[in-house]
Amino acid sequence: MLNLIPAPSAPILRALHPDDLPMLLDIQRACYGDAFIESGDVYLRRLASAANCSLVYERDGQVYAYLAAYRSSYGKITPLHGDFQVPDDMANTLYLHDMAVHPACAGQGLAQALLESLWTQGRLSGLRHTALVSVQDSLDFWARRGYVVQPLRDAGQRARLATYGEGAVYMARPLDTATLT
Repeated sequence: MLNLIPAPSAPILRALHPDDLPMLLDIQRACYGDAFIESGDVYLRRLASAANCSLVYERDGQVYAYLAAYRSSYGKITPLHGDFQVPDDMANTLYLHDMAVHPACAGQGLAQALLESLWTQGRLSGLRHTALVSVQDSLDFWARRGYVVQPLRDAGQRARLATYGEGAVYMARPLDTATLT
């Protein structure tokens, strides 16, 4: 009798939902120091935001990577542990708040798959920019994807940036730029 081992299912990119939070928190613990761990309560509030457009990379019912993102305004920063806020004016920016790939899956293209999916969604939604805060020596990673450090003229936004600690920088790029890897 032939003993067949089922092949793994195809990976899925889908919206982040509350049932994913235990796996998201496990990925955070595996990737970040204690200072960057954001609670499940914070993520529940973010998921409830009308601006939320966060994704996960799932295979065989397991989340291996996530990208917490939302529609925002250029130059606006969500502070560490802060809620996603619906912009007062027309959203023009896809803000990438947090992306993490479980270390066991590093180098498999999960981050790029999440980014390309959200960039496409952002373009189709009419957003003009994508922006983020680079932390933990990730500046080169983001620069290779076309992001450039941008000055923040607003003191309130600089204070929000400071919640990420020394070395954190605000970066942005036009969303209509061809996909960079």
